Amino acid sequence: MEKNNKIYLLLFLLSFILAFSSCSEKNNKDGLKKASYIISKEELKEKIKGGWAGQTIGVVYGAPVEFKYQGSIIPDYQNIPWHEGYVKYWWDKKPGLFDDIYTDLNFVDVFEKYGLNVSMDTIANHWAGTAYHLAHANQASRYNILNGIMPPQSGNWKNNPHADDLDFQIESDFIGLMAPGMVNSATEIANRVGHIMNSGDGWYGGVFVSALYSLAFVTDDVNEIVEQAIKTIPEKTKFHNCIADVIGWHKQYPDNWQACWFELQKKWNNDVGCPKGVFLSFDIDAKINSAYVAIGLLYGKGNFTKSVDIAARCGQDADCNPATVGGVLGVMLGYSKIPAFWLKPLQEIELLKFEGSPISLSTAYNLSYKHALETIKLAGGSINKDSISIPFSEPMPVAFEQNFEKTFPTFRDRFDKSFTDELLYDFVGNGFIFYGNLVKTSKIDKDYIDRVSKRVGSEVFGLAETDDTYVAELELYIDGKLDQKIKMPMKNTSRRLEPAWKYQLTEGKHNVRLKWLNPDKDYEIRINDIVIYSEKQAKSNLPK
Repeated sequence: MEKNNKIYLLLFLLSFILAFSSCSEKNNKDGLKKASYIISKEELKEKIKGGWAGQTIGVVYGAPVEFKYQGSIIPDYQNIPWHEGYVKYWWDKKPGLFDDIYTDLNFVDVFEKYGLNVSMDTIANHWAGTAYHLAHANQASRYNILNGIMPPQSGNWKNNPHADDLDFQIESDFIGLMAPGMVNSATEIANRVGHIMNSGDGWYGGVFVSALYSLAFVTDDVNEIVEQAIKTIPEKTKFHNCIADVIGWHKQYPDNWQACWFELQKKWNNDVGCPKGVFLSFDIDAKINSAYVAIGLLYGKGNFTKSVDIAARCGQDADCNPATVGGVLGVMLGYSKIPAFWLKPLQEIELLKFEGSPISLSTAYNLSYKHALETIKLAGGSINKDSISIPFSEPMPVAFEQNFEKTFPTFRDRFDKSFTDELLYDFVGNGFIFYGNLVKTSKIDKDYIDRVSKRVGSEVFGLAETDDTYVAELELYIDGKLDQKIKMPMKNTSRRLEPAWKYQLTEGKHNVRLKWLNPDKDYEIRINDIVIYSEKQAKSNLPK
């Protein structure tokens, strides 16, 4: 009997060891149930290189269809080109296409110059001093900072109508690359960077993307990557609900991404902030574009080609979304496992510096690797001769933020008028935004065009020298009271995107007066559209 008990005990211990071994193998496979994750230095380099390479590939692939399909799917029968020399073709033709990359690199440069603990204000001041073209939330934040509105107020929706736009989403890739497997370290960095240009859903877009990249270092299960990344976004926010819907629809329609896309379109295609998109087909809102990223990842099933193609064919920002998907898949697979079909054209430009940046892709590979090692050390990981131990922690939600509360668009007035002295406007609601800009009215000859804008034509209106020093000065009166003084520089990098806006006024009738204090005969202020807001959503007045 005693002999049998010993045999039973040995069998029990053997089964326990086998079970533990099996559990450890499972943990090593997905990396998400361990206290730490072991990776070789070479593998970490490969994944970081893959992230940058995949992002750049995705940008170029989507270039010819960027915002060409607004609210519609790009059909399968439409070929999206890719061939040898294609990346270099776009590099020479349209260097601004690579804004996803060079804005990312701007922040890589900041962390290299000032260290991992660089303050939000230092990042913001460096950001405001950039010389390249920016748009939407990025430019609105640069204007704010140049005029003394520092983060997080520079990205707050009351100071930045584009706060829910996807700007931070498309320039947050570098964060996940410098925080491999350390999602909460990534979200801490995202808090310092993302509130410069965004808040609410716009900020969440970057938090989500940085988490996707971070998780791609420790698991090759794309479903797990998406489902874990959304844990960084607080529940009951619109952003969380939107991505959760995509996850649910994917389970309902596991082999039909178009069906998921249509469900998404029906429920979430409603941009309320960006004045270019309200009540129109253009939608640069972070929620729906991040949802396209999720669709590309979930339905691509880890296949680089399929994933990037689906993300592009979802439409809207069809270069930025496949760029994110390509970057996440590039991390998951590693640089050398990106198919040569995609990688070979990219390699022609790896040593070239991006517009407005002292950094090339090859330099970015090394800097992000350096920053990743520093972040790992800071988080309590260890770096040995050949291997690295990365501490892993369960993704935690960031702070709750929601923009445009009780601020619903109810009417878009196709105003289409210019003024040179003052503009008067009456409306009923609790907010408004004038969508327009300061333009130069003088005629510009072809030599000027070739020299300044590289455009071809005999006459162009609205262009200005990059060093044009004219600044329009205005006063905004609401219901007869001076609300604010406004400066509108003509210089591109310091321009104000929209002349005037105001949200969350008392619901009711209001009068707006926009007075130009220093008009100049060579300039005018054009108002294309006026969007009116209310604390209640508009309802159809058609008879039932």
